[in-house]
Amino acid sequence: MLVVNPSFSAKTVPEFIVYAKANPGKINFASPGIGTSIHLSGELFKMMADVNLVHVPYRATAMALNDLISGRVEAIFDNLPTSLEYIRAGTLRALAVTTTSRSELLPNIPTVGDFLPGYEASAAPGIGAPRNTPVEIIDKLNREINVALADPKVKARLVDLGGTVLALSPSDYGKLNAAEIEKWAKVVKFSGARPD
Repeated sequence: MLVVNPSFSAKTVPEFIVYAKANPGKINFASPGIGTSIHLSGELFKMMADVNLVHVPYRATAMALNDLISGRVEAIFDNLPTSLEYIRAGTLRALAVTTTSRSELLPNIPTVGDFLPGYEASAAPGIGAPRNTPVEIIDKLNREINVALADPKVKARLVDLGGTVLALSPSDYGKLNAAEIEKWAKVVKFSGARPD
């Protein structure tokens, strides 16, 4: 989600973009390091909005959030679970979520995609197995995992953590992974990010 310090003048994503275009290189966005999903979410935003934001990498999300709260940086493209309590307390202000749909936890917060069509930055963690694992075992694991994901208690806990359940087949998850690799490779190339 795109989160800013409450003192930052932009109150919406369109205002954020207008300010960024009028002040190129004047908005610092924090991340817990080069190449992290939070960093690349910001780079995707820069690429799609055609704005010049300055990436400020930290060694951990907590350090980045501390500097955002204190006003040393203006923004972060954070994961919902780590920012949620700060947003609820008013210590930080959410401008938008980076997923394709609004969060059940913050239903009044729009998506970045509402203003930048096609923008989406979310994680889709999965469970892997060694390459030569028999298909029968893969299928059984998939069925059992999807049964667990359908459990109301599991779903509720994932929602509490800011997640959304994606109960996919191994084939569909493979296609999703391939599409994500292609998408984020373009963002990495655009950003010029290099491991440090």
